[in-house]
Amino acid sequence: MANKNVFQTLRGAFVPAATVRNDAGTTAYELSPKATLARLAATGCLTRTFYASAETQLDRVLDLANQVDVDFLAKTALYARRKGFMKDMPALLCAVLATRDLDRLIEVFPEVIDNGKMLRNFVQILRSGVTGRKSLGSAPKRLVRQWLERATERQLIQATIGNDPSLADVVKMVHPRPADASREAFYAWLVGKPYDAAALPETLRAFEAWKISRMGEVPAVPFQMLTALDLGRGEWTGIAKNASWQTTRMNLNTFARHGVFDSSAMVHLLAARLADPDLVRRAKVFPYQLLVAFMNAGNDVPVELRNALQDAMETAISNVPEVVGKIVICPDVSGSMQAPVTGFRKGASSKVRCIDVAALVAAAFLRKNREARVLPFEVKVVDVKLNPRDSVMTNATALAKIRGGGTNCSAPLALLNQEKSTPDLVVFVSDNESWADPKANRGTAMMVEWEKLKNRNPKARLVCIDIVPNMTTQAPDRKDILNIAGFSDNVFDLIASFAAGADGADHWIKQIELQPLTQHMKTA
Repeated sequence: MANKNVFQTLRGAFVPAATVRNDAGTTAYELSPKATLARLAATGCLTRTFYASAETQLDRVLDLANQVDVDFLAKTALYARRKGFMKDMPALLCAVLATRDLDRLIEVFPEVIDNGKMLRNFVQILRSGVTGRKSLGSAPKRLVRQWLERATERQLIQATIGNDPSLADVVKMVHPRPADASREAFYAWLVGKPYDAAALPETLRAFEAWKISRMGEVPAVPFQMLTALDLGRGEWTGIAKNASWQTTRMNLNTFARHGVFDSSAMVHLLAARLADPDLVRRAKVFPYQLLVAFMNAGNDVPVELRNALQDAMETAISNVPEVVGKIVICPDVSGSMQAPVTGFRKGASSKVRCIDVAALVAAAFLRKNREARVLPFEVKVVDVKLNPRDSVMTNATALAKIRGGGTNCSAPLALLNQEKSTPDLVVFVSDNESWADPKANRGTAMMVEWEKLKNRNPKARLVCIDIVPNMTTQAPDRKDILNIAGFSDNVFDLIASFAAGADGADHWIKQIELQPLTQHMKTA
């Protein structure tokens, strides 16, 4: 009789063999160069993460960028900026294009380099030499000059915030030709040369006069240009009145400290601003940024403003799909998920952790799919009770408070198999660095458990959302498995189309490739 230990089941034959080891040192599946580049572009901030250094990430991106064709490279830069709302990675990909294909760079530059921060990022990266050149070169210089020439007064003034390089440094590098007296005065003011005060742009003229007199309304200049000054409650109220949506969200505690909320009229005005659906969409806010603003709001921030943040969250997650059938959401709450979602920055690490993002995704799905089941996991599944009628903020906060140990991505699936459950859609939100799973013969333990579940429900689908810039997965792309990455609400759109029947194999990559380059060139 044949050895039962060897031939006990054919199930293992359907599990694809693991091909690589992940950054945590355990078996995993390698992604294609395109899929890996897209993942890094949608999650990477070129800073140290729990498992990888900034230098390692940079080397990986540069290597991958040279493996893919220039069309995909350009479209990935577009996607990372327009859909993923990223900053560093799109600028880096544009800098790579400057060495590989200037025509493609010219085509996507106006869409990717769409504000002063992005312009300074691009110049900084290109001049660093990491992409193979240390000077801008004639074509990139021309693109930078065109950005300066086409920028509005507001865009230029906003671009003055920040250094290394500053906008003044950029102007000195490219020598833009001022089109009129106003632009000539602005450039002189910017670089510290004598200028005609009467010719300054109106906003700057008002700012310079106000600094001297402190009379009248606070000028509508960027928030950062005012905060270094000695200001009273009246000035801070003026700042709050003129603040952008993002500035309002980020400075609620600051406004509270300076007495802005002593005025009920200001509270009503700012609450209306925060809750305005159009302003929320235009701000391109990450849903997790709203969660953090809500969690960090001090006791002096009025309830009306807290409620406005919850209203804003409803807009930010409006495209979370309502899925037909049984849905299970698995947020990773392991120790590595306590790391900042945008990486460690010396003295400036984000307070937003990977676990905050995972918790938010789970709470958002539960909000739209009230029969959904949430299975937080670390080495094992964590038992937590959530009320689907509670707000997204409440449930996300409860999940984010969990502190786990090791990462075992197979644990939720193992529990579902033990219960003989038959979910139709399982969504994981993780850093994907699983290492505490039981050993599997061919592939990962997660795939072994997924095949068991598929035997009970062949129509089941699996989504793996990655929120860190790594290069592997615990479940490879195929018809029933979708790997995506990122923090923006575009992730929900991709899940919706997948849940509706789209093929998971390369589905995300196909969405990136569908972006028409020529359309961007015509509308620039």
